[in-house]
Amino acid sequence: MMRRSRYAGTPNIGVYAAVNESLGFVACDAASEFIGDLEKALEIETIMTTVAGSYVVGSLVAMNSYGAVVSAFAEEQELDVIRRHIPAVTVRDLMSAAGNNILVNDHGAIVNPGMGSKAMATVTDVLGVEAVKMTIGGCDTVGSVCCATNIGCVCTPDATDGEMELIADVLKVDVKRASVNHGVKYLGAGLLANSKGALMGDETTPIEMGKIEDGLNLF
Repeated sequence: MMRRSRYAGTPNIGVYAAVNESLGFVACDAASEFIGDLEKALEIETIMTTVAGSYVVGSLVAMNSYGAVVSAFAEEQELDVIRRHIPAVTVRDLMSAAGNNILVNDHGAIVNPGMGSKAMATVTDVLGVEAVKMTIGGCDTVGSVCCATNIGCVCTPDATDGEMELIADVLKVDVKRASVNHGVKYLGAGLLANSKGALMGDETTPIEMGKIEDGLNLF
């Protein structure tokens, strides 16, 4: 299912939630309308929380079906909430905004090239997939400019053909260029998706919705 929504007056909904095939961790101040939109579009269970005392859960958590990587600044009680539902580890690295710095599905992961080797090993272990370093469209924060599921991926219009080929090789899905929220290239900030559906910011145009639907193979 394809739906549009808004979180607390902003269309940048991906900043405030992290999702996989069955779960969504969502900022604990999210309105019931946003929660309803997310659950209907992606057919997931939602769990409300903060990370590091912050509502920007999507920026600070990266996850697939096997595990979650969480900012090192997360508090123990927040980790307890997440670990009740999925294995989770913190990343003690300069790139601790995991959601911004990791693009992942159940087949592979792409990470900020500035991430250290110890953090890379942690990512590979908890997510259960191979991790590869690269930039996408000149951007180090690869999770912010792409959105990947187990059946498709959409990425910034700035991505080169070579980068798209590498993304497809690592994540084992087709990759298409797209934008969200009327021309915004930060797909990760404006879009939440899994193989069952997508929820995007409510400023996303019908043409953009079509490209996202095509890129994520949501037919």
